[in-house]
Amino acid sequence: MRQFYFLALLTYSFTAISQSQIKRVLFIGNSYTNVNNLPSLLANVALSTGDSIIYDSNTPGGYTFQGHINNQTTLNKIAQGNWDYVVLQEQSQRPSFPDGQVQTYVYPYAKLLDSLINDANPCTETVFYMTWGRKNGDVSYCQSFPPVCTYQGMDSVLNLRYRHMADTNKAIVSPVGAVWNYIRATYPTIELYSADESHPSLAGSYAAACTFYATILRKDPTLITFNSNLSAAVADQIKSAAKLLVYDSLLNWHIGEYDANAQFTSNQNGFQFQFFGSTDTLVKHLWDFGDGTMDSVANPIHTYSSLGYYYVTHTVSKCSTSDIDSSYANLLTISLQDRSFDENKISIYPNPSRGIVTINPGGERVRKVTVYSLNGVEVKVIVDEQSLQQINLRELNSGCYFLKLELDEGNYSLKKVVMQ
Repeated sequence: MRQFYFLALLTYSFTAISQSQIKRVLFIGNSYTNVNNLPSLLANVALSTGDSIIYDSNTPGGYTFQGHINNQTTLNKIAQGNWDYVVLQEQSQRPSFPDGQVQTYVYPYAKLLDSLINDANPCTETVFYMTWGRKNGDVSYCQSFPPVCTYQGMDSVLNLRYRHMADTNKAIVSPVGAVWNYIRATYPTIELYSADESHPSLAGSYAAACTFYATILRKDPTLITFNSNLSAAVADQIKSAAKLLVYDSLLNWHIGEYDANAQFTSNQNGFQFQFFGSTDTLVKHLWDFGDGTMDSVANPIHTYSSLGYYYVTHTVSKCSTSDIDSSYANLLTISLQDRSFDENKISIYPNPSRGIVTINPGGERVRKVTVYSLNGVEVKVIVDEQSLQQINLRELNSGCYFLKLELDEGNYSLKKVVMQ
């Protein structure tokens, strides 16, 4: 006898993020972070929506990643390990230098800082603070590296380099530079720069704060009611830019990509299933197979003892995130004789149906029809010793059903019908 199994899966998944949040954030950078006290601005915009940012920083003027690697204050603050996020902001020009220089003087130190962060606490997320091109390009390096001669050229190189640092270190990006770019194009009357055409004005720092709000809290920045000393109109335009560029496309910046993920797949061999969950070593697993048994390994093998309707749930937790993936499993076995026939010639119509279903047996004789619900429960049996040509299913509720058609010589056919 050959055994055929039907497995119906309907999957649901969600990640829970609390409404009111408390996040601990360490800022490592230089004057781009320090001017207008960006950490304090972020705390204030978060407080206006009922959230708390507990922060610390080390931001000496002109500092590079290379400098921070040798700065004991930076090392001590990272080593505390009690951070949800550590923000890394490189010196404003270095990531826009020619690739060879960036490969030597930026990327290795970004990796070292990220490693120190993960060593202190593997649950801490590194955030690369994407900065912006200077208002009219970098005049001091224009001759030696023409791409930075204009704002757009310098900004595009910075965007590329910060994305690369995030990609190669499995970190996230706070795309402040991308938000600035959008504001410059869409709201050109907003002055983002201070007089030196490099450092941020209050509006520029406020744009950074709104960007970090969406990045760290993953909430819509248009909810923010704290406008600092900006006009409501300007603040609203900045918040809408942060919403569009960040909140509406979080995964573009890897935000949430490394959270707990409970989605799973499975392979079936008869009554035995191999389930495959995340292999992330930080993830804790809990499987409920729906038959009274559970497991806590990443990729369990489970054998069901009988036919039935099983609700499989996979719950995972990783650091401060959790996720659940659930599947309805309908295991219906159909025994078929080794003798084969062309099952495709058997059809039913109309499908969907409002009650009367016609069977076109394609030369076979249908002796018996058993109707199953999606949960594998037998709901109706229709028998005719001659041959069934039509069946009346008017009493069934709307939804999907499976018709097990019993043919001559022990053959069976399975058809799905939708009742309207």
